[in-house]
Amino acid sequence: MNIITLTVNGQSIQKTVSDRTHLGDFLRDTVQLTGTHLGCEHGVCGACTVLLDGEPVRACITYAVACEGRSITTIEGYDSDPVMSRLRVAFQAHHALQCGYCTPGMLATARDIILRLPQADEQRVRIELAGNLCRCTGYMGIVSAILAVLQDLRDHPDAQVQALRVAMAKGMTKPVVMSEAEAAQGFTSFEAKRELGQISEASAQMPLRPAIIGGVSETQGGSQQVQQKGTKVNASFDVPFGVDAVWSFMSDLKAVASCLPGAQIESETPEQVAGKIAIKFGPMSAIFKGSATISRDAAQRVAVLKGVGQDSVSQSRATGDVRYQLEASSASSTRVAVELLYTLQGPLAQFSRSGLVQEFVRRMVADFGKNVSQRLAHPETIAPPQAKAIHPVTVMLSIIWQKIKSVFGSR
Repeated sequence: MNIITLTVNGQSIQKTVSDRTHLGDFLRDTVQLTGTHLGCEHGVCGACTVLLDGEPVRACITYAVACEGRSITTIEGYDSDPVMSRLRVAFQAHHALQCGYCTPGMLATARDIILRLPQADEQRVRIELAGNLCRCTGYMGIVSAILAVLQDLRDHPDAQVQALRVAMAKGMTKPVVMSEAEAAQGFTSFEAKRELGQISEASAQMPLRPAIIGGVSETQGGSQQVQQKGTKVNASFDVPFGVDAVWSFMSDLKAVASCLPGAQIESETPEQVAGKIAIKFGPMSAIFKGSATISRDAAQRVAVLKGVGQDSVSQSRATGDVRYQLEASSASSTRVAVELLYTLQGPLAQFSRSGLVQEFVRRMVADFGKNVSQRLAHPETIAPPQAKAIHPVTVMLSIIWQKIKSVFGSR
């Protein structure tokens, strides 16, 4: 047993603790600060994150005796913190918590992001949050809350926050007093770096891994390869018209967008359209507002439609690349092969964890094909097709039937 003295939330305490007691257990059981939550207890989930001398650490894998003479800040100790006061308001406004179990650790990491990376964009915020797992929110609200605080501080610099940033950059736990003029000058962010001398001999001889930047893999030779992420769905449909006529129609961005079930175009240019698309899946409905662009390869009769949208109610976001290729089945018939690569983030992402959403997408593609055929047959039709409600039970039965056919068809 050891007697340790440390500062917890600004108060000096002295306690007896065993060598093997982790900081998380010490805070909860000995100091009675139960706001620090223990999740995986392997340093993976981030729920137990607290500040050790102003820097986030995992309380579940940090020994209490290693904190002798140091300063600990838990969720209970942020009452007067200027960053945390902003984050609390933002988390509430952006619905960034549900069950709340991950929230103490999430807030500690969010505070670190605000102070260390004042110019962080969404991608950087998501990278920084990779060590904090949440099983409820889908992260959309959390990311939005952090970005909102960052933007507000860029628009309205806060002397107290700037003082904390300077203190962090200098390795101090207490803020540096700054004038309003100094705070308005802004702050240059810094990145954690590992000195070459700290790299082990074994790791120094290992080949460098490509760095993933913005979805692109960048190698030492300078070559780039797109890293596709998301769920892929393949489908096809037939159009009873010649391939040239179908290509002429489907290379027109506005024409293609207007055939999407539930789509409504609000503005357009030759290469981009903006608007919204409504979807209905049983009792669930959403309206994704966003934009889409198109790229074409006339020689191969291939086009790629890239779209992104966000539902204002659930704050769920969808991105999708729709690649379609035309091939003549006959002089008066065209086969359109469709490949959709999509991602769904936010509360609605729970529906992407099964085959339901893939079957839903296939049905939408089938409806899209019908709309293309109808528009080619009746060019005067300009009203956008309405979204049809698809009942989940019908989709589930369709999936079961397809599996039955695949099992007995293989025999």
